[in-house]
Amino acid sequence: MASQDSTMTKNFLTVSNIVNEGIKGSKISKLGLSKYLSQSLAQLETTSISSPQAKSPASSSAGAAAGASTTAGERTPTAHNKQLQNVKGQDHPPHPSMAFLQNRSISLVDMYIDNSEPSENVGQIHFSLEYDFQNTTLILKIIQGKELPAKDLSGTSDPYVRVTLLPDKKHRLETKIKRRTLNPRWNETFYFEGFPIQKLQSRVLHLHVFDYDRFSRDDSIGEVFLPLCQVDLSEKPSFWKALKPPAKDKCGELLTSLCYHPSNSVLTLTLLKARNLKAKDINGKSDPYVKVWLQFGDKRIEKRKTAVFKCTLNPVFNDSFSFNVPWEKIRECSLDVQVMDFDNIGRNELIGRILLAGKNGSGATETKHWQDMITKPRQTIVQWHRLKPE
Repeated sequence: MASQDSTMTKNFLTVSNIVNEGIKGSKISKLGLSKYLSQSLAQLETTSISSPQAKSPASSSAGAAAGASTTAGERTPTAHNKQLQNVKGQDHPPHPSMAFLQNRSISLVDMYIDNSEPSENVGQIHFSLEYDFQNTTLILKIIQGKELPAKDLSGTSDPYVRVTLLPDKKHRLETKIKRRTLNPRWNETFYFEGFPIQKLQSRVLHLHVFDYDRFSRDDSIGEVFLPLCQVDLSEKPSFWKALKPPAKDKCGELLTSLCYHPSNSVLTLTLLKARNLKAKDINGKSDPYVKVWLQFGDKRIEKRKTAVFKCTLNPVFNDSFSFNVPWEKIRECSLDVQVMDFDNIGRNELIGRILLAGKNGSGATETKHWQDMITKPRQTIVQWHRLKPE
């Protein structure tokens, strides 16, 4: 019994220290941390009293990455939801120390807390949240958008919303596309099943509004990040949030060189280094590598890639790739250069990209770099390029 009391005391001090540090650094709301503290202490008390062989309901039940969407007022049957459940196992009950998990949660939330005003008006989004305590399910209703910018030549947009619960970027849900409107009404409901309330404290709701484009990439309109530790889910809150334009110029830069030898028809791309890459991981870093496609028109011909560089935003690649391109084809081909973030668990994520081409490059700098390579054969032309988002 004395041993159990000692363990509980140590656990209490550990969690209390974490809470105090979070509040002092203004990294997380006092309300969110106090809730997390009370829930964590209740779990610690249960862990200390119960037998070591006892299996808690949280550890024995299978968690869900995300539920399915349905029309408002009608919940999708459980059988239908199962295809989206149990993709990632639910977290085990917190270890008695809890230090690593709690520090991880604070870091993630800190990344997405932003009280600044949007740099430009790209509209608003209306949504509500509810929590089913009995079924450990977060219920999100996306209601409508307002005063969205026109992305099409017709003076309208075809908006839809992409939903993720960060840090999980692998499983995404989307609303239906609303055609030719700047004030869409979605009225769609999404269920995130198998999420105990304490697990949601370390999650960030990400709503990203896009304009659908049939013939090219969908355009980003704006996005909202909402740390769930700041929300009292028992109140069934409803929100009007101003969308923030995507961070177009924060992907980083890539230093490359191009050289073409007409005599042997060899095009050489050298990837020297990158700087100020966008952080994709919750530790504030990325695991970057570069993937390169040689293209003729829209047809991809050959792919190369560099090694992965762990935990850095300023990798030095110093890697060269040579391609055989006849002189008569050099003006028709292009190099699609993609800086990626490697992920052990989910799919690798794009940090930023450039298209090096004589015609229709991703920007004036990319087009000029290619043209300089052609007009100055056998010379190595070095150029910094600003990475573009997807």
